Amino acid sequence: MIKTLIFDWGDTIMRDYPHLKTPMYTWDHVEYIPEVEKTLELLYNNYIMVIATNAGQSDTNDMIKALKRINANKYFNYFFSSKDLGYEKPDKLFFKTIINNLGFKANECVMIGNIYEKDIIGAKDIGMNTILFNEKDIKGNYQKADFIVNKMYNIICIIENLDYKKHK
Repeated sequence: MIKTLIFDWGDTIMRDYPHLKTPMYTWDHVEYIPEVEKTLELLYNNYIMVIATNAGQSDTNDMIKALKRINANKYFNYFFSSKDLGYEKPDKLFFKTIINNLGFKANECVMIGNIYEKDIIGAKDIGMNTILFNEKDIKGNYQKADFIVNKMYNIICIIENLDYKKHK
């Protein structure tokens, strides 16, 4: 049974502008990725919702401040950043530390992220379900991604199907 959805932050939940070298909460403009808010509204009552990020310029508190600017923080139960965890994606310890803190097994979690090398490989290597959010439809060899979507709303059917298969 799927219990937890773990989302990357930048360019998965909120638009990232890496050329800006300050924490996102200080930017003049912040925004959701298209379809994310609608997707989160449909999922957050049924799953433990988590943000897990490397967030080079931000620690966990900075990330929460940025999420609050678009009222996205209300959809998440837990927030983790590499600065506070001491490990960065794709290190398996990044993902193991999160699921150990939450008290779940890897196969009860789905990792959703936009960077295959960082978000998907480490999560899959510890046994998580994985969804690559490939918004720009970049071609590549994504063997460890269980699913690939280019619209965030498409993850809803995938998660419901994963849940259904696990209940059978």
